[in-house]
Formats: sequence, structure tokens, C-alpha cells
Amino acid sequence: MDTQLNGSAFVRHLGTVSGDGRAGYVALADRVRTLLSDGRLAVGTRVPSERELAAALGIGRGTVAAAYEQLRETGHLARRRGSGTWTALPTGPSAAVVPFAPTSGAGPSEITPGVIDLAHAAPAAPPDAMAAAGQEALAALPAHLVGPGYDLLGLPVLRAAIADRLSGQGLPTAPDEVMVTAGSQHAHALVVRALVRPGDRMLLEQPTYPNAIDLVRHASARPVPMALDRDGRGRPRWDVAAFAAILRESAPALAYLVPDHHNPTGGVMDAETRGAVVAAARRHGVPLVVDDCLRDLWLDDPVPPPVGAWATVPGEAPVLTLGSLSKTVWGGVRIGWLRGPRAVLRRVATSRASDDIASPVLEQLVAAALLRGIDDLLPARRTTMRERRDHLLGALGRALPDWSAPRPTGGLSLWVDLGAPRSSALVEAAARHGVHLAAGPRFGTGGAFEGFVRVPYTHPVDVIDDAVARLATAWETLDAGTPAMLSPVV
Repeated sequence: MDTQLNGSAFVRHLGTVSGDGRAGYVALADRVRTLLSDGRLAVGTRVPSERELAAALGIGRGTVAAAYEQLRETGHLARRRGSGTWTALPTGPSAAVVPFAPTSGAGPSEITPGVIDLAHAAPAAPPDAMAAAGQEALAALPAHLVGPGYDLLGLPVLRAAIADRLSGQGLPTAPDEVMVTAGSQHAHALVVRALVRPGDRMLLEQPTYPNAIDLVRHASARPVPMALDRDGRGRPRWDVAAFAAILRESAPALAYLVPDHHNPTGGVMDAETRGAVVAAARRHGVPLVVDDCLRDLWLDDPVPPPVGAWATVPGEAPVLTLGSLSKTVWGGVRIGWLRGPRAVLRRVATSRASDDIASPVLEQLVAAALLRGIDDLLPARRTTMRERRDHLLGALGRALPDWSAPRPTGGLSLWVDLGAPRSSALVEAAARHGVHLAAGPRFGTGGAFEGFVRVPYTHPVDVIDDAVARLATAWETLDAGTPAMLSPVV
């Protein structure tokens, strides 16, 4: 990726770094390492020259030169012949990159008997709502049996239900602006297939949803990570100036954003930033892919209207909205959707037709029934998740007081700061104690986020307590510097 920071932009990341001499260059180098380790400074970013950064910070050039030299020695900066100095992370053993895919489980809270799955933030199904929706779908099915069963864009009844849902959220939508897909990840893959070519750049937040990173790799595209800043409470914040600069300098084929209960950090993009992001994308002609799968899972306050509501100028830089029922209802409902301009949907449909003729009729009828009753389902869902969120925060605070996590206002998980770059080691130790975790680096590019781990609160409180106790035991074995021993699974 080819992102470049000038002196003033770099200073915004660094914050206040004062003093010359040894204390100054050590503090500067430490600050850069911290920003790289937690992903606020993306790996593969060209940093300012020594002279430019010294002027921006108001310190001596020798201090910056000494800091850069130390960072090169530790592997956090690297020179590229003829193109300046770039951020990096030290090379060394790391956890293997594996697909971020769910594993078939033995029960609603386990991937295998006795093993607690904290790698996937997905709630169990609401059985009564699913049973009722299934009955409605079966009753409606005979009317559809007289046709061929193929509809590339989806059943009209479901597209109308999705359009009504989006319109009610503040994004006016007509049924012919909706395509039904096999989940939101399928919709995202279809967009990439239609709009991205090998070698193109794709902008991603840093951190972000792991399958979005894998999709870039599968498309033979190049990821352009946009680091999220953090406010005083540790919650993520989108830097519009940095976003616009990356669009201008990298000219990505598209940008992927998760503005509502961001996965994995839980952040919510405010209304002003949404408008500014859409305006920046329009200026630079970059389509936005907005993942809205978690927007209905607000726990404290409703979120602003969808980002697409600010896309009031037709033509260039469309805003494409992804949605599904996987997070709000159940991951087994493999129905999602893509909302966008009609011209873009036609292009996506043309690309899709070669190997995916249509979504299953019965599943679409189930999804339509679920959407009709979703406002009756969500209040109880939110109450349950709110209780589990607060319970997990309390349990972690008691058992692992050195860990910290901002209290998310919605979504399904916590983004936990471990206080040390030991995420991959923790994942290995936790596995030996019967807990399945995803390491922090799975949520970023370039090996960042070794100091973080995502912990979902989708399990019942007794399972949460068990999981936290096992995590504390695994963490203690790391602190003791001894190998984690296999605990009996009961």
C-alpha cells in the first residue's frame, strides 16, 4: 500500500512529544512503536523526512534522526531505496493466518463439547421467532411453486420488506434498489468482483472485519489500511482529514467502512462525520461499501441514519449498503442484501449471473417473515445483550484488572486492550484451556494489534463466567513465563 503522511498529519497521530536529546528521541520512538502496535499508525506508511517532522514538532532534527535510527534498528521503520522511510513491524514468529470462518458446533455456545467459542460474535437463534417465521414461509410457498424459482435480484416480497426497513431507518429505498444475497459477506464479494480488478487498491479501516481483509487478498487487490484514532475514553474515532488524504493519494477502487458498532472496536460514526465521509468519497470518485449488519443492535442509544442517507447526489461515487439478518437474528439465516443505485446493481447482477443464479425461495420467505416481526424481536434481544455486555465488563474487571476495554454502546463484542503485545500467545494458551479466540492481528494488516483481542458477549452469563475464568488462568501462565498446561475439559 502507498500511503504517505506529511509532517502535520504525522503530528496529529503522535500528539505532544516534547524535549530534545536522549529523552526526546526515546519518547518519540516509543510513541511511534505504540501507535504501530495498536494499529493507529498503519504499517506500510511513508513517514515525513527528518527535517519535515522536526519542523512540525518544533524540535531539533538530530532528535528525530536518532528516533528514526532507533526505530530502524528495532524493525519499526525501513528505508526503501529512492522512496523514503516507511513504517514496518519487526519480523519474527507469528500466528498463521487462517480463514476467519465459523466451525460447526456441538451446541449454541460451543464449537466442540467443552470448548467455548469466543472467536465468532454471533448470537444463538430465537427459537420461537424462527419457528413462527418458518411456518409463515411454508404457508406462502405454494404461491411461488408455479414459477421457475429463479430471481437474480430476489423475491419481490423480500426486496420490498428490505426497502421498507431501510426507508424507515432514514435511507429512502425502492425495491429495485435492493439485491438479495446469501448474507452480507456474499454481497460484499459480489461488489468486489464487479468493481475491483487485480492490483487495485481497497481502503479498509484498521482494525476491521477479518473476512473483509481476506476478500482483498482473494481479489488479488492491495489493502490500504486507514487507522482509526481513539478519543479520551478509548473509543474509536474516524479522522476525516486522514480519510480524504488516503483517497486522494491512493485512489482506491472502493472503500469499506463499518460505521455502526464497528467490528471489532464497537465505535459509532457520528452524523457529522458520515456526511463528511460521503462528501470526501464523492470528491475523489471512490465508491463506499458500508457494512450495516450491526446497526439494529444498539444497546444504549439509536445510531444516526445510514451513511447512504448523505449520498444525495446521483452519479459518481455510489454508496453501497450491506445488510443481513445474521447478527440481529441468527447466523443460520443465510440471507443478506445489497442496496445501491440501479446501474450498479445491474453491473453486480451481470457479474453474479455466471455462477449464482438466485437465492433459495424458502429461505427468502423465512427472511421476509422475520423482517415483518423484527421490531417485536429486537427489544428483548437488546435487553439480553445489554445484560451480557455489562456482565462481561464486570467479570473481566475482577479477574483481569490489567486488561481494559471501552464500554461499547452496541454490537456484540468488546475490543480488549491486553496491556502487552501477547494476543497470539494468549490465543494458543486459551486453546489449551478450552477457549477458542481470534488473535488481534486477524483484525488488521501488517501484524498490528498484538496487544488486543476481541471478546464477544453473545453467550449466557454462566458461560461468560466460565470463559473469563479460563482466560485468567491462561493469562497467568503467560505472566509466569511457563507453558500453559492442558486443562481437563468437563
